[in-house]
Amino acid sequence: IMGWVGLAAALNVILCHPLPWDDYTYFLLTGNEPLTILPLTSEMEEAAVKAHYKVCDRLKLEKKQRRMCRRDPGVAETLMEAISMSALECQYQFRFERWNCTLEGRYRASLLKRGFKETAFLYAISSAGLTHAMAKACSAGRMERCTCDEAPDLENREAWQWGGCGDNLKYSNKFVKEFLGRKPNKDLRARVDFHNNLVGMKVIKAGVETTCKCHGVSGSCTVRTCWRQLSPFHEIGKQLKQKYETSLKVGSTTNEATGEGDISPPKKSIPGHSDQIPRTTDLVYIDDSPSFCLMSRYSPGTSGRKCYKDKNCDSICCGRGHNTQSRVVTRPCQCQVRWCCYVECKQCTQREEVYTCKD
Repeated sequence: IMGWVGLAAALNVILCHPLPWDDYTYFLLTGNEPLTILPLTSEMEEAAVKAHYKVCDRLKLEKKQRRMCRRDPGVAETLMEAISMSALECQYQFRFERWNCTLEGRYRASLLKRGFKETAFLYAISSAGLTHAMAKACSAGRMERCTCDEAPDLENREAWQWGGCGDNLKYSNKFVKEFLGRKPNKDLRARVDFHNNLVGMKVIKAGVETTCKCHGVSGSCTVRTCWRQLSPFHEIGKQLKQKYETSLKVGSTTNEATGEGDISPPKKSIPGHSDQIPRTTDLVYIDDSPSFCLMSRYSPGTSGRKCYKDKNCDSICCGRGHNTQSRVVTRPCQCQVRWCCYVECKQCTQREEVYTCKD
C-alpha cells in the first residue's frame, strides 16, 4: 500500500525540487483559454507528454501507480493537488497540538514506520484528499478518462432533471482503490493502513450533497436541475480530526472461517483504552504515541513553539512553562471604501504579547 509513504514523500519532492516553469505550464490551463487558430503540432504534443511523464517520475510512485499516472495527463496535476491539500489541512487541524503535523523528511519517515494515531490520520487525510481532488478534476474537465457524475439515483425522476456537472465520486473511488492497492491478508500494520485509507474515502462519500436549481415560469420550479457536490475539504479535515480524537487501539485475530487476519481490540485489556470492536468508520492504530514534548525521531518537540495563553500553553509546553515577549506591531485600521475603487486605511500601532514554550 502506498498511502502517505509515497504521497508525503512526493510532497517533499515537489517543494524541494520544483520542475522548471515550462514543465508546469501544460498543467496550468484552466479550460477558459481562447481557442487557438492553429492546431497543436506533433512536436508540441510530444513535449506535453514528456512534461507529464516527468512529473509522474518525480513523484516517486510504485510501478503500477506510475503507470496509472502516465495514462492520463490530468492525473499528475491531481496527485500534486491532493498531496498539497492533504498536508495543509493536516497542519491546520493540528496547529494547536503538540504534534503539529510536522512532515520534514526525517520526522515523516520515522513516523510512518510506526502505527500511531497520527499515522492513522495521515493515511485517512491522504486518501480523502486524493478522492476529493480526483472527483473535482473529473467535473472540471481536467481528466481524459472521466467527466461529470453520471446515472444519479434520485427519487421522483419524472420531477427531476439531471443537469449541471456533478463531482464524479464513482470514478474517483474506483481510481483511488486501484491506486492504493488491494486489501492485505496477513500483516496487521498493512491492514490497519488499508482500513484508515478507506475511512478517509468514506468520509468523502458521506459528505456528498445534492444541489438543485429551479426552472419554470416565474420560478414555479416545475423542473429542477440537480447535481452532486462534495463537501469542502476543510469540513472533511474537521471530521477526520474528530475521528482521530476517538480512534481505537487494535490488535490482530485470525478469522477461523476464512483464515484471514481481522482487526480487533487488543488481547490484553489496557487502562484507558476501550475494548470496543472498531467500526469501518473508526480510525485505528496499533502503537501508543510519544508525547511529542521533546525533540525525537518523530518530531522537533515543542521548545520555542508559539502558544496561546489560557488556551493551550500548559498542554503544548508540557509543564515547562512559557516565555512572554512584548512587541509593537503596526496594522491597517479604520478602513473606509472611497468612491471610486479603493480602500483608505489608517495605520494603527499597538503592543501585543507573544508566548513561546520554554526549553
